Amino acid sequence: MKILFVSPRYYPHVGGVEYTVKSVAERLARMGHEVTVLTGEPNIDKPREKQVNGVRVVRWPTWSPEEAYHVPRQRTELERRLKELAREADIIHVHSVHSVFSVSSSMKISNYLRSAKFVITPHYHGSGHTLVRKFLWVYWRRKIARLLSLVDNVHAVSKREASLIARHYPHVGEKIVVIPNGIEEDVLNYKWQGQDSDYIFYAGRIEKYKRLELAIDVAKKLGLRLLIVGQGSYKDRLEKYAEKSYRRIVEFLEPQPRDKYLELLSKARYAINPSKHEAYSIFIAEALAIGVPAITSKEIAENLEAKTKPFNNEELVLIEKAPIRTWNEIVHTLLNNLYRHK
Repeated sequence: MKILFVSPRYYPHVGGVEYTVKSVAERLARMGHEVTVLTGEPNIDKPREKQVNGVRVVRWPTWSPEEAYHVPRQRTELERRLKELAREADIIHVHSVHSVFSVSSSMKISNYLRSAKFVITPHYHGSGHTLVRKFLWVYWRRKIARLLSLVDNVHAVSKREASLIARHYPHVGEKIVVIPNGIEEDVLNYKWQGQDSDYIFYAGRIEKYKRLELAIDVAKKLGLRLLIVGQGSYKDRLEKYAEKSYRRIVEFLEPQPRDKYLELLSKARYAINPSKHEAYSIFIAEALAIGVPAITSKEIAENLEAKTKPFNNEELVLIEKAPIRTWNEIVHTLLNNLYRHK
């Protein structure tokens, strides 16, 4: 089977969408499927193509101010390439409705469909996260409504995300399929060792909507350090907040090698993610699979269908357990339920 993924960015860029697409694409390739990822890339001036771990990766130049928007460049040539790729594919799977690259590419693809099944994973947050993006959202939401009407299935990664999509776009309610994200199998090799640890741990994008000031405040109240691993447009401002108020508590680290990341996670007293705008938090899912208690927003807990306890901050809850599945399990579910041909 020939499968085309469209994603705003791809590995080695770090982020939830990038991680999800890589995890699924590489497993499908190992199973013998012919997999192509068409992805935006802000650091190039012309398209590039390369095999990466068995996946054909086509990187397209984008304009991505503050690692957002992902506006495609060389649009005439991109449309020609989209036409070619769409007509080759048996399955077309687009990720993220919060990216101009993904949405505009999808609208073009819809003009060239033959017999391919067309699905989308919105990674839906429900709005923009800055004043400018909230202003643009009124227009962009109409674009999303149009796109969702064109696809065969809308893939939500949690019941909560599915409910939000159905509420905002009731005309696609019957198209929604709920399949959660997974975790890498290597996570299961680690067990929680942080019962007496002196730090809380966060890993992921550093953006304003993640509300990481709240994570710093929690660390202060608990008398623990906070390790923040990641990159993002809000990092400088968060560092200033930490420097001003909690100089000795917060440590910022660049993205770590996989084994080092999992070691740090397994030795943390808590994992923390205060964001209210997550379709699914893979970082928290990995923590829970290891056995690390997690301090999260109520929204993340609901996405994970987790059992929770009250936390000393009324905005947050403590998760000790949630049903977590591996990517190998998820890929088989995708093949049997989402990629089954129309």
